[in-house]
Amino acid sequence: MRIVTLEEHISFPEMAAQIPKDALGGFGQSERMQQLIPKLADITGERLQSMDANGITMQVLSVDSSGANLLSSEEGPAFARQYNDLIAQRIAGFEHRFTVFAHLPMTAPIAAADELERAVTEYHFRGAMIRGLTQDKFLDQPEFAPIFERAEKLDVPIYLHPGLPPKGVADIYYSGLPTHSGMAEALACYGWGWHSETALHVLRLLYSGIFDQYPKLKLIIGHMGEMLPMMMVRSERAFKPGNGGANQRTLTDTFHQQVHITTSGFFTQPPLKIALDTFGIDNLMFSIDYPFSTNEMGIEFLNAIELPDQQVAKIAHGNADKLLKLKL
Repeated sequence: MRIVTLEEHISFPEMAAQIPKDALGGFGQSERMQQLIPKLADITGERLQSMDANGITMQVLSVDSSGANLLSSEEGPAFARQYNDLIAQRIAGFEHRFTVFAHLPMTAPIAAADELERAVTEYHFRGAMIRGLTQDKFLDQPEFAPIFERAEKLDVPIYLHPGLPPKGVADIYYSGLPTHSGMAEALACYGWGWHSETALHVLRLLYSGIFDQYPKLKLIIGHMGEMLPMMMVRSERAFKPGNGGANQRTLTDTFHQQVHITTSGFFTQPPLKIALDTFGIDNLMFSIDYPFSTNEMGIEFLNAIELPDQQVAKIAHGNADKLLKLKL
């Protein structure tokens, strides 16, 4: 069976080295993250071998947290352009195995929209990956409108991935613990904070009316819906149209029409059932979160899904092929 995975990460050391260390807030310094540097830098070596060994047809690559969103509006555009150029060079000849979500200079929104269009039209990238807040701002702020407008025009999705927490949030929520001198990375990022922040981000987009303003926009979120499936019914009541927000449609209708979720990093069946019961089979796509999770974990989970073959195929590749317009 064809298998496509959408949240699979890369980081080139020569690019990550350009990010000021203070902008990373200590992120990436853990022993585990240091061990993953070679895996993040690799595309057609061990990564491809692992894909072959596990029957993965295609990965959609995206740059990790050490990116242009941590640079100024003057520095970001050239950095993002260079990164996208490098990725395109390194997947050349392997386009049947790899495609890409463009890296955008989010601190310069107009330049980000232009870079999205360049990456899509010149390199056939399949959309963009945006990582969390930009200079402490959510995407519902008017300055980011050019990015949504361009994504709609190009008919490509935006993958909203968690990003590093703002310093003020990190200092209050994720610091001051007895065994950490600064931010506790696991608590602030992949163990909890990332996911709650992304759920909040999506709810802000709903509440501020962004989905209604851009009705053709397609948003992807990972990690089995970033806590939203479990909260769906309660949030549906809270965010009814006319209940204080600018949203014109219900949360459920909006999410079914415009929000897609991936399974990245979640490999047990109960969260999958909740995701299917809330977002539905047509809005769910398989992902692994490589190399932070292993391909073996992901494939074992996929093989354990107890659904009709036609529905498993939708999760494994059909929905991604349709949304990203992948060539078969």
